[in-house]
Amino acid sequence: MSAVKVAIFMGSISDRETMQPCSDLLTKLGIPHAFTVSSAHRTPERTAKLVKDLEAEGCQIFICAAGLAAHLAGAVAAKTIKPVLGVPICGSALGGMDALLATVQMPPGFPVGTLALDKVGAKNAAWMAAQILALHDDKIAEKIYQARREFVEAVEKAAAELESA
Repeated sequence: MSAVKVAIFMGSISDRETMQPCSDLLTKLGIPHAFTVSSAHRTPERTAKLVKDLEAEGCQIFICAAGLAAHLAGAVAAKTIKPVLGVPICGSALGGMDALLATVQMPPGFPVGTLALDKVGAKNAAWMAAQILALHDDKIAEKIYQARREFVEAVEKAAAELESA
């Protein structure tokens, strides 16, 4: 297997169902990735070691998903200069607003590209990671272009079916 290009970290195993579409899309696009659990609060040493080890092995992008205080993306951003993409998870009585604000409101110099909440954010994190990698990988770029063509075809087909009914 090729070296991991993207790492997906979740703050809790309970986030797996939400983040599975991210892993699935990266697999579909042929992008080697790691998918694991690490907590900014419960396992900060594990998080730091994972970032260091994955970066040494060639990882280019980190996707971090967490709910509640959602400090995972920030903890990773503190340990790398590689792009960090954050996916806030709705998991509290605050409806995900706590996770969204914790992910998006980073201090200058430690940015986290914040995506939408939950599964939409998970999918878009994979697309964003692919687009970043496509800057220097024509094969990934072509896969993205093909997917975009398929999106267009699906809308055109749905429109034709609706209009002919």
